Amino acid sequence: MFKPVQLNLPPFPLKLTRVQDKVYVFDILRKKNLLLTPEEWVRQHWVHFLHLHKKYPKSLMNIEGGLIVNELQKRSDLVIFNNQGEKILLAEFKAPGVKITQATFEQIGSYNSKHKIPLLLVSNGLQHYFCKVNFENNSVDFISDLPIYNKET
Repeated sequence: MFKPVQLNLPPFPLKLTRVQDKVYVFDILRKKNLLLTPEEWVRQHWVHFLHLHKKYPKSLMNIEGGLIVNELQKRSDLVIFNNQGEKILLAEFKAPGVKITQATFEQIGSYNSKHKIPLLLVSNGLQHYFCKVNFENNSVDFISDLPIYNKET
């Protein structure tokens, strides 16, 4: 059973439920209980942080959207849209015990080769990386923080 660890994100009140020897967390986006895994712990903290602190509307967040990469079925951890339905942020989450490596950035890069999203977030809950993608000159720049949601963009 996963024992939650303190993340480098603000705490928030999680709705946890224990059924026999398993712990479930209520997902505010999918509106159902999910098995609490280390990666889900990180994802739920980020969903709440992005909504409460960065003002991204829950209605514009999509968890685990499917895509095909190199003929393989993959799932994006989180995609956020703007009011026009355009994808504006792609996130890849790892468990706190998983190091963020070049392979992690290659993973989100391969997903983004299909999505074409301008903002990227990579986090294991302890370390966070933010990138802005410029598709015109095919470059990626690290940025210090994610912008607050702007419904005009």
